Amino acid sequence: QLHRRGFRCLHGVDGSAGMLERARSTGLYQELRLCVLGSEPLPAPAEHYDAVTLVGALGEGQVPSTVLPELLRVTKPGGFLCLTTRSNPSNLRYKAELEAALGQLEQRGAWQKLLAQEVDYWERATTEEESTQGTGYISGVVYIYQKCPVPNLEEG
Repeated sequence: QLHRRGFRCLHGVDGSAGMLERARSTGLYQELRLCVLGSEPLPAPAEHYDAVTLVGALGEGQVPSTVLPELLRVTKPGGFLCLTTRSNPSNLRYKAELEAALGQLEQRGAWQKLLAQEVDYWERATTEEESTQGTGYISGVVYIYQKCPVPNLEEG
């Protein structure tokens, strides 16, 4: 879908060499790098990317919400960030923490929220307890932010 919409220069990072090999096998990426998000800086210069996506990794026991300033660092001013998280019961504490961090960066003028959209059938639930209202699926949220031209991350 990204290629069809004109995004042709795709770079990827993952903390798993196996997942990077899987991504390499698709032939979609120009660059793939090993990086543990939240533990080390992204292997990219400041203000390098027009768009940054983090899908399927912002969740309990995965990438900490403290990674947000690093995602902003590598995004060009005026660039976009697309982030997702799950809304299942075992992720609600993380989701609240993530949304607080998203809001703090918006209040500081680092970015502007363009979209926060709930998706009812995000992925199949592995247990009935995780299912959203007995649907057999977990719901999730897609957030889209635009980096402000002059971020001010030092305040607060």
